[in-house]
Amino acid sequence: MGRLDGKVAVITGGARGQGAAEARRFVAEGAQVVITDILDSEGKEIAASLGANAIYCSHDVRHEDSWAEVVAAAQSAFGKLNVLVNNAGILHMAPILETSLEDYMRVVETNQVSCFLGMKAVAPAMQTAGSGSIVNISSIAGMTGTPGLVAYTASKFAMRGMTKVAALEFGPMGIRVNSIHPGGVATPMVGIDDVNDDTLDAMAGFGSIPIQRIGTPEEMANLALFLASDESSYCTGSEFIADGGLLAGPVSIPQSD
Repeated sequence: MGRLDGKVAVITGGARGQGAAEARRFVAEGAQVVITDILDSEGKEIAASLGANAIYCSHDVRHEDSWAEVVAAAQSAFGKLNVLVNNAGILHMAPILETSLEDYMRVVETNQVSCFLGMKAVAPAMQTAGSGSIVNISSIAGMTGTPGLVAYTASKFAMRGMTKVAALEFGPMGIRVNSIHPGGVATPMVGIDDVNDDTLDAMAGFGSIPIQRIGTPEEMANLALFLASDESSYCTGSEFIADGGLLAGPVSIPQSD
């Protein structure tokens, strides 16, 4: 028995990185998955590799009409919708004084507005299905300020807050809503395409991360799997941090002679 047997999931930003890892993990655990992205070639390739239990939908997460099409596609292909992973996101690095309004709004629309639209779009379908789980992929930038990431940090704090509101409003509908807050993860968004021993050490910040490496997409997928499954049936409105201990504070690493 798979941990997601009988469940249908939508995973945004599923063409690569964490989204692709989540899609693979979910299908391996028995789910039927709708992978969405704007990277059509990569998204179609991932879906094809997963066989009959996955389809791909081209999807601009910033647009309400596009969300309606994704929900309809999930119900048409698999009969219902139980899980949403709001994974799609972008990053813009610049100090506040060098961040244009255009750059700021591009990040907010992709990361924050999409989360709102997604939760709003899937809730009726989940209520019809009898239960649901929404997993919002925020960041440790949604827990603390990060210099040079004003737009990204604002969007991830917003996702954290919206998660709590949605948990309160959707709980009586049988829908749970939680957020995941990854630390550094080896993904194309941060410029790492190949996860190996060297890349795991590349951004470790030796001496500041107790687990002295960055994370993998598969580790984040495992946490998303837990929240999507019935194993987390009493969890809602909560923040799940996966940062190797970074937010626990700096550590002192003894040096050998």
